[in-house]
Amino acid sequence: MDIRTPRERLPYSAIVDRDPLPAPQGARLIVWPIVNVEDWDISRAMPRQVLPAPTGMAVTPDVPNWAWHEYGMRVGFWRLKQAFDRWGIRPTLSINGRVCLSYPRIAGAAHEAGWEFMGHGYIQMPMHQVEDPREMIARTVQEIAAFTGRKPLGWLGPGLTQKLDTVDLLHEAGIRYIGDWVLDDQPCRLRAGQGQMVAMPYSVELNDIPMMAVQHHSAGEFLQRVTDSFDRLYQEGGEQVRVMGIAVHPFLSGVPHRIKYFEQAFEYMLGHEGVQFMTGEQILAWYEQAAPARGE
Repeated sequence: MDIRTPRERLPYSAIVDRDPLPAPQGARLIVWPIVNVEDWDISRAMPRQVLPAPTGMAVTPDVPNWAWHEYGMRVGFWRLKQAFDRWGIRPTLSINGRVCLSYPRIAGAAHEAGWEFMGHGYIQMPMHQVEDPREMIARTVQEIAAFTGRKPLGWLGPGLTQKLDTVDLLHEAGIRYIGDWVLDDQPCRLRAGQGQMVAMPYSVELNDIPMMAVQHHSAGEFLQRVTDSFDRLYQEGGEQVRVMGIAVHPFLSGVPHRIKYFEQAFEYMLGHEGVQFMTGEQILAWYEQAAPARGE
């Protein structure tokens, strides 16, 4: 397997030089909502912390921060799902494979509602710490397929982490789009294995982890940032269709003091014509038809 750097996988392309893509149903903006659900292993260091240990030293087991995440799975997820059900929007579920076993109530509700399942590692830990990435990817795909009846087409690395050969391993496992390469407002193609992979416009800016857990903004920042981004992309979409990814986590956006800003942001976008809310799988199907792949 040839190990390629990102620049070797992805030719540079200026968006102002591209031919306009035929938009789905005449839309000028595609909104891609993603809900991330994860399994935090109590035997490991927690992926995020809201409450540092009293001495500033990381501890294991880290029960307070595990419980912070658990609130999202017990309560926060259901606030988010209620909102999506009310709007008739089917988001993409970025899901650790083990969630299908440890939280079948959540996985079952999302599957019943028709949400797309996107692989997000087996448990929440960086790809760089996985001893056998090929086996982990296969196990994640297997768990999702066993639960939903079909293999996922999309992948998001835990914390967007990947190694230089991860794209090839994912392509080998049947994955056809990834959210880890946050570098464009449109889908674009990467060289992967013996074929190609589509990099989907995920987001680290319209994402409640950097916004709330890392940068510690006030709850209303989510509404401001989403609507400001929407306005600009909606304007630019009049000439060249754009894709806007929005990523949330139940333990952050699903809590009482933030949920209203999440709801207000989506209600604002729903008030505009020429906007399509799509899953990653739907965006992939549109893009493959709008810009067919060419042989290398």
